Amino acid sequence: MKLLIHGRNLELTPSLRDYTQIKIDKAIHNFQEMVKEADVHLSVARNPRVPQQTAEVTVFANGTVIRAQERSENLYASIDLVANKLARQLRKYKERHNTHHSHHNKSPKTIKTEESQNFSSSDNPIIKGKEPHLPSPGVRRKYFEMKPMNIETARAQLDLIDHDFYIFREEEGSELRVIYKRNHGGYGVIQEKI
Repeated sequence: MKLLIHGRNLELTPSLRDYTQIKIDKAIHNFQEMVKEADVHLSVARNPRVPQQTAEVTVFANGTVIRAQERSENLYASIDLVANKLARQLRKYKERHNTHHSHHNKSPKTIKTEESQNFSSSDNPIIKGKEPHLPSPGVRRKYFEMKPMNIETARAQLDLIDHDFYIFREEEGSELRVIYKRNHGGYGVIQEKI
């Protein structure tokens, strides 16, 4: 597995790097056959009055993105929390994946290993023909492939990425939809009125 560790507003000491690697390796240990790459971002808030230290992990598992983020007053505690959360999310993903296989005997479409390793390559059709440029302050652009999926699959993806919303292309009609977590529980879908 390829493990990338980045730091923002802090110096990545060898002990911090080793601690992070040990914790992430332990969290991913039972899922090594699925996980090809993990990207870890450690950051410290610039404001000294806000003792917020964040650990964020993005894992690429069989073409699926799984993301976990935790904050606390101590970076080592944040790393512990995010590693535990990641292990729970991977276990949940594996259980869903195995249940799907046993009930349907159909394998889900996954990105081939070579494709996932070359994801950031300039040969990638998602970014082909696009020139990198700095966006205006506060605007960040992300490009990703949107394979058609049903609402249940989109909901499962939303649970794995640890965000409030997930945009997807619906299988029927190929329309863009946004599924989101409602404040009072449950999910909602935003779609264009036709």
